[in-house]
Amino acid sequence: MTLPGVILAGGRATRMGGGDKGLRMVAGRRIIDHVIARLAAQCDPLAINANGDATRLAEFGLPILPDSLPDHPGPLAGVLAGLDWAAGFGASAIITAAADTPFFPADLVARLQAHAGPSGLCLAASADATGRMQRQPTFGLWPVALRDDLRTALQGGLRKIVLWTQSHDAGQAEFASTPYDPFFNINAPEDLLRAQDLLGGR
Repeated sequence: MTLPGVILAGGRATRMGGGDKGLRMVAGRRIIDHVIARLAAQCDPLAINANGDATRLAEFGLPILPDSLPDHPGPLAGVLAGLDWAAGFGASAIITAAADTPFFPADLVARLQAHAGPSGLCLAASADATGRMQRQPTFGLWPVALRDDLRTALQGGLRKIVLWTQSHDAGQAEFASTPYDPFFNINAPEDLLRAQDLLGGR
């Protein structure tokens, strides 16, 4: 079954000087163009979680989902917005991907589904420089059935994704980090150069 996908673009990009990181250019395309192409191959339909003036993203022709909670409470608010959107057309779950991570795996969705925990939740993970697995909490499989629980947790002040997912026994889909970490994300200007090099190498 094909699941809907939500691109998380609700952050404020302070290390990039503000604005939308996903609209920065890499190898002649915006970062979010790379993300949309990768996610569209695995999910349908797609939406973008973003705050502020939605018209700046209108050209993508995708639903723009603002956080339903004030004061930028973080990626979990974007997940909640996606779950509320998906509930409106009867989807059982969503997949999320970050708007600043253009190299995520082409088998992300299949692996998340294969490793889901008892609740249906699953997060991606990849190895760090020491070989230890690090969760990639903006890349996950999220059951719509948990949206009210998530809303309550956010309203109660919870902000850390892993604290909430651990409380629901989330599974973990592990991905290799060679020849590079597929979850490399563009947080700072120098990361744009690294991304350009990676795209050139591919």
